[in-house]
Amino acid sequence: MNCRFCLATLVLIGSCTLLIAQQSTQASSRWKPVEDALGRKGSVQPGDVFKFGMPRSDLKVTVEGTPIKAGLALGSWAAFKGTGNDAMVMGDLVLLSSEVEPVMMKLEQLGIEVTAVHNHLLGESPRVMYMHIAGHGDATKLASALKSALALTKTPTASPTPSTAQQSLGVDTAQIDQALGRKGKNNGGIYQISVARAEKITDMGTEIPPSMGTATSINFQPTGNGRAAITGDFVLLGSEVNPVIRALGDNGIQVTAVHSHMLTESPRLFFMHFWANDNAVKLAKGLRAALDKTNSAEASK
Repeated sequence: MNCRFCLATLVLIGSCTLLIAQQSTQASSRWKPVEDALGRKGSVQPGDVFKFGMPRSDLKVTVEGTPIKAGLALGSWAAFKGTGNDAMVMGDLVLLSSEVEPVMMKLEQLGIEVTAVHNHLLGESPRVMYMHIAGHGDATKLASALKSALALTKTPTASPTPSTAQQSLGVDTAQIDQALGRKGKNNGGIYQISVARAEKITDMGTEIPPSMGTATSINFQPTGNGRAAITGDFVLLGSEVNPVIRALGDNGIQVTAVHSHMLTESPRLFFMHFWANDNAVKLAKGLRAALDKTNSAEASK
């Protein structure tokens, strides 16, 4: 092999890595005032998105006797995207029933819209509701408004500390990946898979990337002996809703909610939440049967 070619390739790879790092640093600097206003650390996501995770680790929720980790179904989040001199924010707040009205009124007072309030789970204890939000304007003002609303809840104020050591999951993730045709990631003991749609999704003329909540989300929480509790949501066109319901039902996966998350998106989308606790690989095959009824983007190579 030509040594000059090898050297040139290494230089090119190094330059690309440096450029990506510089772009990430610039993006983080741009959003530093938003971090300060919200009082939390965020992270750069694909699609020029800056996202905050706000897991409700304060809540002790069970479903059918299974304790639910925050990463499975209790993850509040907010994602910001620049729109010229302003920004848009979208998110989902995990709330106790007693927190819903105070948070809703505070958001309305401070210029952030509530786009949906509903369940994602069935039979959970205590009862948990999910409030979807959207706003447009000065990014720091939006962050400050969101902070004021969160102050009316018991959402932990500290940003989650990333785990340096990945704990063993106790489920066959290689077979899960094979069944779903996509590779997931271990996030604090929850195995997560995200599946983008093939269509371009917009809201009021702005493209909404998958990292802002327009990708199908699948989460596995191991429950022992190769089993896992699964939940998440399919992002669907109207024509896909009932075929996916049937595919999930045929594979022992319960549909727990079907509803909207946004108000003015194009194309019109519906979000289908689900639940099961069974052999993880078996469930992955059932989820794949449902995914095959959707116009999902091809998996990256």
